[in-house]
Amino acid sequence: MAPRILLARHGQTEWSLSGQHTGRTDIPLLDEGRDGAKLLGERLHRAPWNGLPDVEVRTSPLLRASETCAIAGFGERAENWDALMEWDYGAFEGLAPDAIQARRPGWQVWRDGAPDGETLADVTARVDEVIAWARSADRDVLVFAHGHVLRALGARWLGLDVGFGAHLRLDPTSLSVLGWAYGEPAVERWNDTGHLDARR
Repeated sequence: MAPRILLARHGQTEWSLSGQHTGRTDIPLLDEGRDGAKLLGERLHRAPWNGLPDVEVRTSPLLRASETCAIAGFGERAENWDALMEWDYGAFEGLAPDAIQARRPGWQVWRDGAPDGETLADVTARVDEVIAWARSADRDVLVFAHGHVLRALGARWLGLDVGFGAHLRLDPTSLSVLGWAYGEPAVERWNDTGHLDARR
């Protein structure tokens, strides 16, 4: 079996709801985020996933990801891994896009990196480490992490520059699967929030 990587973005937080850039600020889930994590966990414990008994699980140590992991029912199996932490936004931490554009018109993290934070090369190195681990053995893996770092991971899985992540939307508590097609890295599922439909 060629290894796949299942990506779970953390649930809704106050800052993800407001659009503020949330890198290393360690904020908890909202009730909505906890509800979404529960629904994601229920989905992953039903067919065809059946609790993913053979999957290796890792999570960002930041509360919003580790809490999502625990509520979804994978906390006892998960190992914290700093490589899964969100992009370090440096001087733009906590700012919404309008506030950033007022300071630096035209700025885009996928092209420019973060001032006093991580560059594209920094993030590329981290997600490449995650991909190397995911491909290192004959088993699937499940990671709980954050919007931008998971989008960067998706781009690099496909062999593209990390900046391609700008084109990969990823909603809170979504499920994505990166796998293979005819021996080439492929997207099997992306930004799937079907488990949240009953709540809408």
